Amino acid sequence: MSGSRSVITGVSVSHVDASVDEIERVSGDSEREMVRDLLTREGVDEAFALRTCNRAEAYIVSDDAAVGRRALRDFAPDVRDGAVTDLDHEAAIRHLMRVATGLESLVVGEDQILGQFRTAIEEARSVGGIGPMLDEALTKALHVGERARTETAINEGVVSLGSAAVRLAERHLDLTESTAVVVGAGEMGLLTARALDAAGIGRLLVVNRTVPHAEHVARDVTCEASAVALDALPAAVGAAELVVSATASPDYVLDDATLSGAGETLLIDIAQPRDIDPAVASLAAVTVHDIDALESVTEETHDKRQAAAERVEEMIDDEFTHLMERFKRARADEAIGAMYESAERVKQREVETALRKLESQGELTDDQRETVGALADTIVNQLLAAPTKSLREAAAEDDWTTIQTAMQLFDPEFGGERPTLPAGEMPDGVAEDADVPPHVVDRLSDD
Repeated sequence: MSGSRSVITGVSVSHVDASVDEIERVSGDSEREMVRDLLTREGVDEAFALRTCNRAEAYIVSDDAAVGRRALRDFAPDVRDGAVTDLDHEAAIRHLMRVATGLESLVVGEDQILGQFRTAIEEARSVGGIGPMLDEALTKALHVGERARTETAINEGVVSLGSAAVRLAERHLDLTESTAVVVGAGEMGLLTARALDAAGIGRLLVVNRTVPHAEHVARDVTCEASAVALDALPAAVGAAELVVSATASPDYVLDDATLSGAGETLLIDIAQPRDIDPAVASLAAVTVHDIDALESVTEETHDKRQAAAERVEEMIDDEFTHLMERFKRARADEAIGAMYESAERVKQREVETALRKLESQGELTDDQRETVGALADTIVNQLLAAPTKSLREAAAEDDWTTIQTAMQLFDPEFGGERPTLPAGEMPDGVAEDADVPPHVVDRLSDD
């Protein structure tokens, strides 16, 4: 299992630098299968994967950053170098916070990412991917994401790809006089239906493989709406001026055959992977837009949310600083723990030797035995007070060479199991400013 010496390594392919096609090429497996695969790689202790319409990302925890980079080397083999972002420990933690707050989303501040984030965590947890390091980092990211939405206006205005698609459609059509088809009855389909309803769409057809799910979406809106089975999709498209597709299908849902009788139709594909075969763009009667085309719409929202985004950046800076301080303190604590445990082993051995020699000269009283033990404790803790302070300072200054040297000096196994020491109170004579970690104090003994 990973410990406080571990580091997070990440890789991201997102709309910031990658095209829809490139993101799609990375998103072949489910998040659960991606995590399961990552955990089989050498040196990987924990793993997490996140897939949304506009990003595919993976994070692993290992004892060494070089190991992490090797484990993620083939994450995006078919994507050009400029579209792949590698993330070291601190960059990965900060990036997770930015993703959860919506600052990295195509629609800045959109709310859906939080739900997707939680689902991805549960998927990773279900196959044993989440350990102590990722658990703390991901929990902090969710926390700051929730704060961003409750303490700022980051999620006001266009708040989803669905609403962005509707805003784009309004530039081309009078929606009040139009019939729209929403393909897909999942979360994105529901959000799109609601956005169309709010825009005053004349008539709405919700198409889904499972008709009761489509009926649920149709009942959720106030406009004239009907549920349609997937096999009736060609007829529904033929009756509509606008089609927004948002399924989770691995295959194309709309192709030449489906659209052969469509007539003048605006198609907007917000699915990942794509729902609409790019070849349909050759049909004279249809106009096709994908996620990349929504950038002009989302830029307007981005400008309006700039002030809120700056406040969220400050929030991330504060939360990031607090989390890194905790990680640094944990690393220092492990080195300090190894140092005290090593000293405790030597102390116990030497005290036992001294007591045997003294007893050979005459029987010792309990008070005398206690005096010898207390003397040994005092000497050990006074000698280690200065190194303890130095290790704390090394952690605060990111001086991991000093930390690692201390681990190697005082913990020869450096990662193996250490003997468990008996619980006890702080021995007399330990300086107050020694600042020995509580878990170390618990392992020290007066006996």
